[in-house]
Amino acid sequence: MKRLVCVYGNHSDLYDRLNDRAKAYAAEKNVDYEWIPVEPFTKKAAIAALKDADAGIIDVQPYDGAIFSQIRDRCKLVIRYGVGFDAVNLADATENGIAVSRTTAANAEAVAEMAFTMIMAAKRQLALNRRVVSSGVWERNVGSEMLGKKVGILGFGNIGRRLAKLFSGWDCRIYAYDPYLSEDQCQAAGAEKADLDTIFRECDAVSVHLPYTKETHHVVNADRLALMKETAVLVCTARGNIVDEEALADALREHRILGAGLDVFAREPLPVDSPLIGLDNLILTPHVSAQTQEALWNMYSKAIDVAAAFFNGEDLGRDLLNPDVKKK
Repeated sequence: MKRLVCVYGNHSDLYDRLNDRAKAYAAEKNVDYEWIPVEPFTKKAAIAALKDADAGIIDVQPYDGAIFSQIRDRCKLVIRYGVGFDAVNLADATENGIAVSRTTAANAEAVAEMAFTMIMAAKRQLALNRRVVSSGVWERNVGSEMLGKKVGILGFGNIGRRLAKLFSGWDCRIYAYDPYLSEDQCQAAGAEKADLDTIFRECDAVSVHLPYTKETHHVVNADRLALMKETAVLVCTARGNIVDEEALADALREHRILGAGLDVFAREPLPVDSPLIGLDNLILTPHVSAQTQEALWNMYSKAIDVAAAFFNGEDLGRDLLNPDVKKK
């Protein structure tokens, strides 16, 4: 029986239950599952946990040749618990003959719901109004509704499409930016394909769901923020470096846009001296968009399914992030 080691999570009632369930589910797939949480993360601890595994489930920490070269003798697959894989050096994994996968779509509902929630909260200025109550000096801050408004979605994959479906219930007009999709594909999912400047200029809410790459670094910058309406809001639940945080802080401080919501940051944890801290028109959360009980289990089960398929010699298809590893 092949051995699958999960290094994700921490000892708590929730993760104890999830991993007991994962172990039972894996056994049904003829996979020997073991949970070895690496908390706090160090490369040495990750190597110790994974070197005797046939596959591993990993978190958002950086994985590169320093780890892969030490686990390559037995471990032939690592699965990112989640969707983003910018911290995994795919070239190093390929060089060491290790396939890399992820739990595609497993957290799409959770992240889409968080983006939806942040947009609605920012439009109604909930962060500011919460502080008003705490101050004891009540004032009425006027927000804005989303019914029939325009929503721009950057990155129209599983999460972006789910967000579009949520806003379809508000009779919103959906604009989608995705260089990998045709106009017909966007229309089939209920959106109009649009360029970035059009989205920032015309939409009442912009939600970011792009992967982080060299091309998407600071896609949300001062120039594009300057295009937005004063009543518009921006939300990012993707990766922090897609948004220029200083430019966003300036736009919010000067009230050039109504508000924003961020769940991800260039540095995590967010430094306490960040210009984002203390802004009344900004909602901040600590990278928890995917943290629902349903999404957590979906990611465990998806990771186990991927591992079982890999062990059975099945083609992982689009779930394989470094297809060149097949040549090794």
